[in-house]
Amino acid sequence: MPDRPIDLAAYCKQTEEDGFREEATLRITNNVVDALNWRLWVANRGTCHFELPDFQQTRTRPVIELRTRDGGSCRLMVWQERGRVTLAQVDCEGRCTPGIQESAWPVSFDTSSGRCSSR
Repeated sequence: MPDRPIDLAAYCKQTEEDGFREEATLRITNNVVDALNWRLWVANRGTCHFELPDFQQTRTRPVIELRTRDGGSCRLMVWQERGRVTLAQVDCEGRCTPGIQESAWPVSFDTSSGRCSSR
């Protein structure tokens, strides 16, 4: 995929058949994250929660990267491909209920509607 700027105002709220659910707000202007609030639930095993004030953007291209301000290893990654923008977490055990981080799947947004995109 060519490296193009990401401009997106998105909101996704959905529940999957397996009990996984998520609610996410993401706003990006020219590869700069302006707003982010993402909460996901892994069935009834627990949650993860991410808010922009807890992160600092460290990269804008080719993948947007945000790192926790507390110096931890947690990173949020955002990238664009084929009509969708994906938000994923890496090494964020401390922001999740113990034992569910490996089940905390990314959230994808449709670039044309700003709503949830299928995985």
